[in-house]
Amino acid sequence: MSERVSHPSDIADLTLAAQGRRRIEWARREMPVLRLLQERFEHERPLTGVRIVACVHVTTETANLAYALRAAGAQTVICASNPLSTQDDVAAALVADGFSVYARRGEDAETYYRHIHWALDHRPHVVIDDGADVVSTIHRERRDVLETIVGSTEETTTGVLRLRALAREGRLAFPAIAVNDAQTKHLFDNRYGTGQSTIDAILRATNILLAGKTVVVAGYGWCGRGIAARARGMGAQVIVTEVDPVRALEAAMDGHRVLPMRYAAHIGDLFVTATGNINVIGREHFLALKDGAILCNAGHFNVEIDLEALRQLAVERRTLRPFVEEFVLPNGRSVVVLAEGRLVNLAAAEGHPASVMDMSFANQALACVYLVQRRGTLEPGVYAVPEEIDREVAALKLRSMGIEIDELTAEQRQYLNSWEHGT
Repeated sequence: MSERVSHPSDIADLTLAAQGRRRIEWARREMPVLRLLQERFEHERPLTGVRIVACVHVTTETANLAYALRAAGAQTVICASNPLSTQDDVAAALVADGFSVYARRGEDAETYYRHIHWALDHRPHVVIDDGADVVSTIHRERRDVLETIVGSTEETTTGVLRLRALAREGRLAFPAIAVNDAQTKHLFDNRYGTGQSTIDAILRATNILLAGKTVVVAGYGWCGRGIAARARGMGAQVIVTEVDPVRALEAAMDGHRVLPMRYAAHIGDLFVTATGNINVIGREHFLALKDGAILCNAGHFNVEIDLEALRQLAVERRTLRPFVEEFVLPNGRSVVVLAEGRLVNLAAAEGHPASVMDMSFANQALACVYLVQRRGTLEPGVYAVPEEIDREVAALKLRSMGIEIDELTAEQRQYLNSWEHGT
């Protein structure tokens, strides 16, 4: 390890630790699957001697993941995956409990990447990534750590896209597990977690009434589906914009109006981007927006709204409330942007409810164990979460909810595995 590791943390305020511990404990109550895994890990210690760098949203839920990994025997180093998502009291609690943490809420881009480099100075065996910034940094600037890397796991759709791009170019240097694509992740975390937490953040930031509003959701992936469903459930009229004809058709059959953004821009009161792509709302759309239109982003990076173009257009800017900034355009209309165009549910609220992150982080923990147990046997590439992990997480969640399900009889198993039976 480098000498930088002798200065192991950079956080905002260690005196917040007691407050952070109480909130971590509260989240733990809603994370029964991770609790069950932690109890098992304490006996099995499957990650003994393993160094993990976790680039995550430093929240109460990820703190519980860190404790589960420690129970498994891992030395876990934590850095932020978004400059505005860190909960400083949680970071303080983790440092007070012996973790190395590099995360400050509101850190600038230079600090953000410095923290990634400091985390990598610990020379990890496994990387838990949220957006693939650590993996990208390793491949661009920190190839010195490749000799220790066993593999990585990825939490987000955006990160998986970046990993697959690396793999297509033949440049991905180690195996990576797409945790985001696990059914017990994207079907629940992305849909129910993002759906609820995005609406929660918008309401906390603005205190607007959604009933009667026209809400435009850009992108109808699992996150967009969840946001659209929750907005409609609160009385909003929902318009979906899409580039994928299958998803657009699904949105229409789910009862939403489907339009190109150039038309939706004239109609919407509130716009939420969830595409993972750049400039979904751009210069031509800003000039078409109604006076007072509100824009926010639920995608991982702050690139979905062309903020540079909006800044250039604006003749006046002012902050109206925390996380609420108004841009006055030459035509006299104002456009409101929430949370600097960053991931709104973590910047203006607390992110996903703990009960859905319970499944996502159970997948993360088990994926780390899977990588370590198969050290040296997996070729570089992007791998799906093994089906047995997905099913184990689902079974543990059902057990924690007190739900029983049927089991196939021997006769039914035989029928499903045969071809002789017909009409």
